[in-house]
Amino acid sequence: MTQVPATREPDPEASMSISAPPTDPTATPTDGQTGIEGEALTETALRAAAEAREAVVPRPRVSASPGPAAASEQVAKMTLENLSVHYGEKLAVRDVTLTVLDNAVTAFIGPSGCGKSTLLRCLDRMNDLIPTAKVSGKVTLDGEDIYADDVHSVDVRRRIGLVFQRPNPFPMTIYENIAYGPRRYGENDKRKLDEIVESSLHRAALWDEVKDDYKKKSGLSLSGGQQQRLCIARTLATGSEVILMDEPCSALDPIATLKIEDLIHELKSSVTIVIVTHNMQQASRVSDRTAFFTVGDDRAGYLVEMADTVDIFTNPKNMLTEDYVSGRFG
Repeated sequence: MTQVPATREPDPEASMSISAPPTDPTATPTDGQTGIEGEALTETALRAAAEAREAVVPRPRVSASPGPAAASEQVAKMTLENLSVHYGEKLAVRDVTLTVLDNAVTAFIGPSGCGKSTLLRCLDRMNDLIPTAKVSGKVTLDGEDIYADDVHSVDVRRRIGLVFQRPNPFPMTIYENIAYGPRRYGENDKRKLDEIVESSLHRAALWDEVKDDYKKKSGLSLSGGQQQRLCIARTLATGSEVILMDEPCSALDPIATLKIEDLIHELKSSVTIVIVTHNMQQASRVSDRTAFFTVGDDRAGYLVEMADTVDIFTNPKNMLTEDYVSGRFG
């Protein structure tokens, strides 16, 4: 007998988060997304547009650097089973089933409006903060259902951190930015807080740049790239096991972007990372596995294909994936 996933209403309690939610979370659903000559960006429209023209950009070069072991040999950190998301009556994401491997980087790619960011926010229950959002299906972290009745969203967000598109440091010193999370979770020992802050700055590759005045300097005075690394350090300070990144380099210059990408490579040995990006070259550079999403005829986002990154960019199984990574649409 097939079990129908229960539909869950948003958590009525005011949820605590170390990072503020997006300013306009309801903008993620596919409302208003249009394609060629105003046609809706549905699968049919994308297919027709792709067939009408040749590839316009070369595929990103995928480096031959060692990736993770085969998926069958690796441990799953998170799993999604038949996950769907509604905003009111509107279906935004449809029946997504995938696995996020431990100590690996997973990239979500696809055209705008296909639900990548919506899906990302399901992984740490940020959609609980949107009154009209309803999530059905199952999401597990180390085998535990994070939407179970006895699991609090605050505990989920302590283990799963989220870094947004634009850096959002708090209007306080660099030290206080990082110490804020541990304090909220009950850590008040000054020596321990000092250790957490320094360790987090080291792990976020920011220590050498701020070590002389991090207890006095405001986080808002840092450059854009430094602010984004501060936000990553703030996430690490709470002991996050998974870091979600929603286009973390979209507002950064190439040099700052390179530093974030280098940091991702360093961090994956100790944490699991899921990144949403529109940059195909970035996805090919930083990720071990890639999931491609697009928009169906019902205007809901869905998973087309997921595989090792080298396979997605050099030997995709689905023609829609081939068209997207070749630049025929998107």
